[in-house]
This record gives sequence, structure tokens and C-alpha cells, in this order.
Amino acid sequence: MAAAAQGTPRGPGIRLARSQRRDQLLSIAQQLFTTEGYHHVSMDDIAEHAQVSKPVLYRHFPSKLDLYLAIVDERGDALLAAIDEAVRPVVAGEPNEGRAVVQAIVCAYITFVDGAGESSMLLFESDVTHDAGVRARVEHASREATDRIAGVLGHVSDLDPTGARAVAASLVALAQGAAVFRMRHPGGLDAAQTAELVSRLVWGGLAGLVRSDAAPATT
Repeated sequence: MAAAAQGTPRGPGIRLARSQRRDQLLSIAQQLFTTEGYHHVSMDDIAEHAQVSKPVLYRHFPSKLDLYLAIVDERGDALLAAIDEAVRPVVAGEPNEGRAVVQAIVCAYITFVDGAGESSMLLFESDVTHDAGVRARVEHASREATDRIAGVLGHVSDLDPTGARAVAASLVALAQGAAVFRMRHPGGLDAAQTAELVSRLVWGGLAGLVRSDAAPATT
């Protein structure tokens, strides 16, 4: 049986509004999936930790996979919101924001991983990839992040869409890798130092691809 998990108020006799109960179940399931892995957690485990009956659990989520994917969607939405905020200056047409946007993208990943902790691995290192449809759902946030960053690169570089997406995917992988490394190796660089270092590395390569009329910052 999965290890104990903490959640929002629970226990016999406690009645929650439907939305509160759903949030509670998501919170408990997220912790169990994160610590134990999808395949080692059952709906019985989740119901027991939430102290609800299985019919109550199934009224909210028809299956364990539906519950897992709801968590993945929620985590993915949080990541994409951070990415959208990071690329907003270029989308809005603000000048001289090239390197600042790169740094903001790296910061977005660091902030997301710092806040989500190991639950970020439900997006980055999911163990539910046996089915192509499920894998596509789990990888949706990373694909969307790549597409949005590629669109930004299209604003400031001479890259064609295929090239922009390849560079964007590389930036996503680098930012994600730096964020996860920092989480798993505490005591090193802080968030700001990590973002500055990685953005300097990335910008050193991207600067050579930027159009002269985009006039990005070079310092």
C-alpha cells in the first residue's frame, strides 16, 4: 500500500463541496503518484488516504488514469502560464527584450519546479507512457511550451518554423534540465544565479541568429 499522504481537510463526517472534494482528491493522488509511481498506487489507496468511499472517488474520476491525467493537465497549465508570462514582452512587441525573455523562460521553469517539487516529474519523467495517446497527453505541456517559444523566435530571428521549433525544443530541454538539477542538488546556485548562468549560455548561441532589425539587448 502507498505511503501516507497529506491533503486538504478530510476524515469521517467531514463534508466538502464538490469542487473542494475534487481538489482534495487531486492533491492526495498527486502526492501518492509522485512518491510511489502511477503503477504502485491504486484507487483503493487514494480513497483510503482521502477517507472517502470508492463510489465517491469514482463519481469525481471514472478511473485511475482519468485522475492521473487531470493532475498532469493541472501541472501543465501551471507551467504554460509561467511560459506565457515569460514570453509576453516579445509577443507584445516590446523592443530590446531578447535576452531578458530567454532568462524569463529559464526562470519560469525554475520557479515551476521549485513550487511543484518532485511532482513536476509527472510532466517530465512520467512512468505512464505505454500508450501513444496517453504519452501525447502527458507530453502536451512540453510540446505547447516548445511551440510558444518557437513563435517568439520567429519574431526576432531569421529561423524558419522548423528551425525555430528545433531551437525552442533545445531551450526547453536546457531550462528543464537546469531546474530539475537544481531541485535534486540543493545547496548550489540559487534560482536567480541559475537563471542568469543558463541564460548567458543560451543567449551566446541565440544572439547569432537574431535579425539586426530586432535589435535585442546584447548585455
